[in-house]
Amino acid sequence: MKDLSPNKSDLDPIEIASVDEIRALQLERMQWSVRHAYENVPMYKQRFDEAGVHPDDLKSLKDLSKFPFTYKNDLRDNYPFGLFAVPRSEIIRLHASSGTTGKATVVGYTKTDIDNWADLVARSLRAAGLRKGDMVHNAYGYGLFTGGLGAHYGIERLGATVVPMSGGQTEKQVGLITDFKPDGIMVTPSYMLNILEQYHKMGMDPRECSLSVGIFGAEPWTDAMRKEVEAAFDMHAVDIYGLSEIMGPGVANECVETKDGPVIWEDHFYPEIIDPVTGEPVEDGEMGELVFTTLTKEGLPMIRYRTRDLTRLLPGTARSMRRMEKITGRSDDMIILRGVNVFPTQVEEQVLATGGISPHFQIELYTAGRMDAMRVYVEALPSAADGASKAAASRMLLKRIKDMIGVSTEIIIGDPGEVARSQGKAVRVIDNRSKE
Repeated sequence: MKDLSPNKSDLDPIEIASVDEIRALQLERMQWSVRHAYENVPMYKQRFDEAGVHPDDLKSLKDLSKFPFTYKNDLRDNYPFGLFAVPRSEIIRLHASSGTTGKATVVGYTKTDIDNWADLVARSLRAAGLRKGDMVHNAYGYGLFTGGLGAHYGIERLGATVVPMSGGQTEKQVGLITDFKPDGIMVTPSYMLNILEQYHKMGMDPRECSLSVGIFGAEPWTDAMRKEVEAAFDMHAVDIYGLSEIMGPGVANECVETKDGPVIWEDHFYPEIIDPVTGEPVEDGEMGELVFTTLTKEGLPMIRYRTRDLTRLLPGTARSMRRMEKITGRSDDMIILRGVNVFPTQVEEQVLATGGISPHFQIELYTAGRMDAMRVYVEALPSAADGASKAAASRMLLKRIKDMIGVSTEIIIGDPGEVARSQGKAVRVIDNRSKE
């Protein structure tokens, strides 16, 4: 793989500033953000007043723990524009979630917000090893989802050439990568597996393609998948992190020279880790739920937003700012099966470690008698689609899941192509358990 390490002279000064300088800037910006929310968003004024706190109480970064949390349901309860801190006429773009589990969560951006977002995605791409003049194939979905346009504006801000492909049309994706010869690709990790599969279907060697780096986000993925993709394409695979409520892609990004967890751009976002049950902050290095406070957002400030992502904060390495351990699960993705906590990424690791099957899988939860049960659908590789090979792979995966995760499950191995393919974010879990 190519050495894509950046020159220190190309970095923003704040990326390599002292920790004291970063903390001083954070406090100044946090005091502005908390006051901005209190004075312009009725929900925040009510919440702060009920909690007996006021923006004037924020004298140090530790004082943030006195302030109440913000939850995803707060966006739904104030649908569509009730959490905006500026007049609607100053909002120049809206994005929204799909609303598949209720009302859509709507987010709005001022011109300054859009400029900051583009700057941070450009910073993220530079951390991933891309430069001005490079070409980036953007396979994130465009539209109300923040991924496509968030990546798009950042690619342009970097001074790179954007190929605005969006998701789907996998054969065309491979054709354009072959013809245009981009340096990088931005895509969900599950869809990158579809692209890899398409290369094989077309009889092409993915290691011969032009891609030197893949920037993967929008869903949890494992280091096992990183190794699989890097080996298949002979390219770097780095993690980009973001969520619509906080900004979109570009809240944090791995540095290609270390690949040791996404660096949080702490000049714009203040992270905390809390105990997900008690809500109490925990020390850096301890596992818990990630909470963010935005420091510069005008349109939609978020104070102590609970992301439900599980991780821990780690000291800076390639940059002065703190890293977070790669997200491999969310508290609301966690499956509790007969008292055992199971994350889809744990199953993914065992699928990737089992010979004779493809990396595509889906988990079904169902009720057997009075007990919850789980089955895992996978598919055989074309070279191992005979009955004996399927049976051997099934036994091996069953044993790996039991030994490594601690649950018994049913394994169903289908023929190549039988597991549903992602055209964007993967649907890993189907819950068919009895609701009675």
